[in-house]
Amino acid sequence: MDEKVKFEMEFPIHASPQLLYQYISTPSGLSEWFAENVNSRGELFRFIWDGTEEQAKLVSKKSGERIKFKWVADEDEPYYFEIRIQVDEITKDVSVIVIDFAEEDEVEEAKMLWENQISDLKQVLGSA
Repeated sequence: MDEKVKFEMEFPIHASPQLLYQYISTPSGLSEWFAENVNSRGELFRFIWDGTEEQAKLVSKKSGERIKFKWVADEDEPYYFEIRIQVDEITKDVSVIVIDFAEEDEVEEAKMLWENQISDLKQVLGSA
C-alpha cells in the first residue's frame, strides 16, 4: 500500500463552537453534511454515501473542541481524520480545522472533497 501524506486545512465558519460540535460529533449532525446517512453503535460509526458504506472508529473526542476518527480499513495504519474547532482568543473568530491523510497523488482530490463537505456544513449552519 502506498504511503499516505498528512494534510491540514482551515475553514473560517460563523457558528458557535457548541453548535458546531453537535454537527461533527453526532450521527444526526454528521448526516446533515458529511455523509448521506450516519449511524453509530458505541464507538463504531457507519457512514453511507451512494450506497457505499465505510466504517470508522471514534478514537477520541473533546466536547466543543475536536473529534478524531480512524477508518476501520486503516486499522493497522497510523492514519486518521480529525475535525477540530478553533476559536481565536482575541477576535473570537471560529474555524474548523481538518486533518486527514491521502495518497500523494490524491491529496488535491481529498482537499476538494473536504471543501465541498465543509461548504455543505456552512449551508446547514446558515453561515455560507
